[in-house]
Amino acid sequence: MMENYPKFTPEMKKTHKILIPNMAPVQFRILAAVMEQAGYTCELLENCGSQVSELGLKYVHNDTCYPALLVIGQFLDALASGKYDLDRTALIITQTGGGCRASNYIHLLRKALVKAGYPQVPVVSLNFSGLEKDSGFPMTAAFLRRLLAVVYYGDLLAALRAQTEPYEVRRGEAKALQEKWLDTVCGWIHRDKGWSNREMKEAMPVIAREFAAVPVRRVPKVKVGVVGEIYVKYSPLGNNGLEEFLRSQDCEVNLPGLMGFLQYCAYNPAQTARLYGGSFLEKIGPGLVLKYIEGMESVVLQVLRDNGYHAPLPFRELIKLTDGVIGTGDKMGEGWLLTAEMIELVRAGYENIVCAQPFGCLPNHICGKGMINKIRELYPQANITPIDYDPSATRVNQENRIKLMLAVARERLAEQAANRPEEAPRRAARPAPERLRGRAKAAV
Repeated sequence: MMENYPKFTPEMKKTHKILIPNMAPVQFRILAAVMEQAGYTCELLENCGSQVSELGLKYVHNDTCYPALLVIGQFLDALASGKYDLDRTALIITQTGGGCRASNYIHLLRKALVKAGYPQVPVVSLNFSGLEKDSGFPMTAAFLRRLLAVVYYGDLLAALRAQTEPYEVRRGEAKALQEKWLDTVCGWIHRDKGWSNREMKEAMPVIAREFAAVPVRRVPKVKVGVVGEIYVKYSPLGNNGLEEFLRSQDCEVNLPGLMGFLQYCAYNPAQTARLYGGSFLEKIGPGLVLKYIEGMESVVLQVLRDNGYHAPLPFRELIKLTDGVIGTGDKMGEGWLLTAEMIELVRAGYENIVCAQPFGCLPNHICGKGMINKIRELYPQANITPIDYDPSATRVNQENRIKLMLAVARERLAEQAANRPEEAPRRAARPAPERLRGRAKAAV
């Protein structure tokens, strides 16, 4: 392990631009606004293409997890672009802790930077477990609350667009509405507004009502859920634009939000203490954190239900789906959460599931691919296909496998349609009254 790597110091906050890898495009756009409000200069990377994985393969061993290849390749590609002052540029990367290789990405990145000729570029660790105490990126309580707002707003906007866009009468309206509200929320954050619980409780119903007011025609469509390793699950770079591909196939896509993974990470330390022993604080602390998060989680779910949208199960209910299927002590990588999300999707009508996993990712092969037969045994309607993502895997082959799954899904949908009368088109919800919109604007 390198000991003399350059550290991101508090003074660099004024001099350096921080580059952010684009894992979850909606949520990370708000994350960039949170960092800018805190006084950092940052940029969310958008560079894609085959050169990203090629650079990753050049500077990282090919046995390393595919997300590491892509994240490191994306950073190196950006640094080589000539757009940045290399003496005034820093990188930020998340560390989850635990047994997943993701905790080691930061050391692989630092090693790659030296090999590629950028030894002066510091790397900031975004973690919640004290893995890098000298990163110059303090995790204050106020900053953590803003990070929670990133997830609440991001998950809500992603869910609203995903459930509106396939049925909209005027194409592009849901996407434009999501862009409008992303700009609005980021504007609030820049002005240090919109992130308190009171402000979110007032703003979220208005956001949802605007989406519900989009004219739609609710005809039966194939519903597809997406689960898997967190990076390839969300990142268009990691999954070759999976969500956009499924939309192009006339599907409604359900991509479970980041909130579940955040709660999973908060819940697991208590399980560790229960199974292997731990202090009193280790046993009760996670429960207190979960209770705090659940306060706004319940608001987001209620807002979705009130406006006619599907709302996922609360995290506490998600845990119960593992009973008799997988132990909650299975918590490497996405662990038991991956299995629970598949069960929840099947039960909610999204029985067609793409399980996206990096080739060779043991936790996901066990908790994803390894649990498919068990889930099919419990839920015969489950139509699940695991897709491996790797530098050697071709996009055409991946999409052809998904098309085979969709062919089965369409056959089942046609059978269901033949056995029931045609559903009446859903009437568009009325726009939110102007006085309610005004209240939301006044609140933030």
